[in-house]
Amino acid sequence: MASFDLPRRLAAEALGTAMLVATVVGSGIMAASLTGDTALALLANTLATGAILVVLITVLGPISGAHFNPAVSLVFAMSRTLKKRDLAGYVAAQIFGGIVGTVVAHLMFALPILELSGKARTGGAQWFSEGVATFGLVAIILAGIRFEQKAVPWLVGLYITAAYWFTASTSFANPAVALARSLTDTFSGIRPVDLPGFWIAEISGAVAALLLFTWLLQSGASSTLSSEAKP
Repeated sequence: MASFDLPRRLAAEALGTAMLVATVVGSGIMAASLTGDTALALLANTLATGAILVVLITVLGPISGAHFNPAVSLVFAMSRTLKKRDLAGYVAAQIFGGIVGTVVAHLMFALPILELSGKARTGGAQWFSEGVATFGLVAIILAGIRFEQKAVPWLVGLYITAAYWFTASTSFANPAVALARSLTDTFSGIRPVDLPGFWIAEISGAVAALLLFTWLLQSGASSTLSSEAKP
């Protein structure tokens, strides 16, 4: 990642987020048009999302780190893996890319370019689910980077595939994607008024995972050396 300049990294973040959202929204539209079975439609949506995550993280990860997610970028900035001065650019690129992804999906299915969603997703269970989903995502990323870096694309793709089904919110786990999904009144949408609750839960879950895994991933040897170094 260090070998790529900031404009290229931001372009990769925007492109990756756009393709991710286009997949989420587009596969939702396709699934809903082909079946009236909500469970089957969600399954189709799930498989497409998990698959594209593996692809995008594999091909764009070496350029930008393949965050595609402001919560993930925030965690990396807090842990000093991402320069803090680059954080705003990453988030802006992700938000822009997400909106473009919704536009692309709508154009492919001959829908209005943008359309505010009317799908309600709110309440304590939904917010808690988003906290859990984002906690798990960040935990998987941090542990994956620590122990099995080459497997991270598959770990993230498989985790999101599972989290679609074990969380009540279907695991948005991404503030930029949530915003982009508020601009589509289709299967994967969310009302704009419901976004703040999701955003707070997502950021809280991400920070909680960072705090826990910063401690958890320290080796016993490192902890011993640190304690011995203290006067």
